[in-house]
Amino acid sequence: MQKERLIPLIVACALFMENMDSTVIATSLPAIAADIGTSPLTLKLAITSYLLSLAVFIPASGWTADRFGPRNVFSIAIAVFMVGSIGCAISTSVTDFVLARILQGIGGAMMTPVGRLVLLRTIDKSALVNAMTWVTVPALIGPVVGPPLGGFITTYFSWHWIFLINIPIGLLGIFMAQRYIDPIKSENPERFDLYGLMLAGLAVAGLAFGLSVAGLNLLPWSIVIALICGGAIAMMFYLKHARHTASPVLDFTLLRYPTLRASVTGGFLFRMGVGAIPFLLPLLMQVGFGLSPFKSGLVTFASAVGAMGMKTLAARIIRTFGFRNVMVINALVSSVFLGACALFTPSTPLLLIMIILVVGGFFRSLQFTAINTIAYAEVEPAEMSRATTLVSVNQQLAISAGVAVGAFAVEAAMTLQGSAELSAADFWPGFAVVAIISALSAYAFWCLPDDAGHEVSGKKIVPLEPRKVPESAASEGTAEARDEKLF
Repeated sequence: MQKERLIPLIVACALFMENMDSTVIATSLPAIAADIGTSPLTLKLAITSYLLSLAVFIPASGWTADRFGPRNVFSIAIAVFMVGSIGCAISTSVTDFVLARILQGIGGAMMTPVGRLVLLRTIDKSALVNAMTWVTVPALIGPVVGPPLGGFITTYFSWHWIFLINIPIGLLGIFMAQRYIDPIKSENPERFDLYGLMLAGLAVAGLAFGLSVAGLNLLPWSIVIALICGGAIAMMFYLKHARHTASPVLDFTLLRYPTLRASVTGGFLFRMGVGAIPFLLPLLMQVGFGLSPFKSGLVTFASAVGAMGMKTLAARIIRTFGFRNVMVINALVSSVFLGACALFTPSTPLLLIMIILVVGGFFRSLQFTAINTIAYAEVEPAEMSRATTLVSVNQQLAISAGVAVGAFAVEAAMTLQGSAELSAADFWPGFAVVAIISALSAYAFWCLPDDAGHEVSGKKIVPLEPRKVPESAASEGTAEARDEKLF
């Protein structure tokens, strides 16, 4: 029982450090830029370079973990992230800062998928829902804690501490990982597919980076389109290459498992909507409502409270109702609360906004726990490293796409309304669009069989009394029975 609780917390601390760091910097960019003698717009390269580094190296995480052991790679990834954090804190130029962020991206690319792999290889599947609950919380808390924490540290201390606070967390994570995580290593590591890694890296980097900057006015649209098209072309070449290799870095054949397929496709749509929240909501609070970055962060932090409230209930809810029922209904409920943000106006009481965010955070956290857990319900142990890599790449692309769609919807609203400056009235289309996209994920989960993931959730299957099928329909009996069961 100690291991089932302790290991998820070790992994969660590392993921919290990464998730918080990737958002805390946004609030502090003006102060950092002024200190190192550049403009905030130029320093946006620090954010994009991190995303680019993350996207390039995630595909290599599975093979690296199999070759050198998940525990060692996870510990080294934390150390690399810490070195990158120190580099950011002592940077005196844009070049230094961007290089340090790239180093952080390399560490982050290994921490997320390898951390999940550590979890999957040390925790029994029957206890996976509880374990994933603990790991899911930091992924939701990090993006909302980041802005207020960054504003507080930058205002009352110094921006350097934003990165230095990672050091004690990282040292504790390395110590705990080396002490409590078993040194599991793959007996027969697969051959390293360098050509496939290069193609996959170019594909994911082009798509993730292109989508991340789309609608943010960081680069001309011609370059953005070239990045996305280049990434898509590289992915086509990779897919052709993957058919002829025994050890692809991104193994799309794993989508033959219905639970993993639903987690990837439905999870992509759901994350697109939720991934836009850390971008749209702070902008609405600050630009639309005129709140300070610190006050805005305190309001958006409400969704983290809901996420933490879910922690003790997720496993019980999924065990009682089953993955399919929970994921279908909860996708729609979560989308309703996401769409409710479109109704916020400057006259909306902040207390009401916070209540909506708290309840919405609860349901979103429950959905993330279910999506992250059911992905591995049918995956064989030998395929776990490739599965975690595939899931991590999918998540990165989904979040990047969500930000792009949200930003594009807001810009489109400004254009249609003839607005010269961004105002609160320009945000509702963005929230409405991403809410609809998230709601569409319910179909992917609805296509799952009733008993999907029961071996992971612990829900007992109640045997149904067989019904008589007319002889004329005997040849279609299996399909009919299944269709009737679904409806």
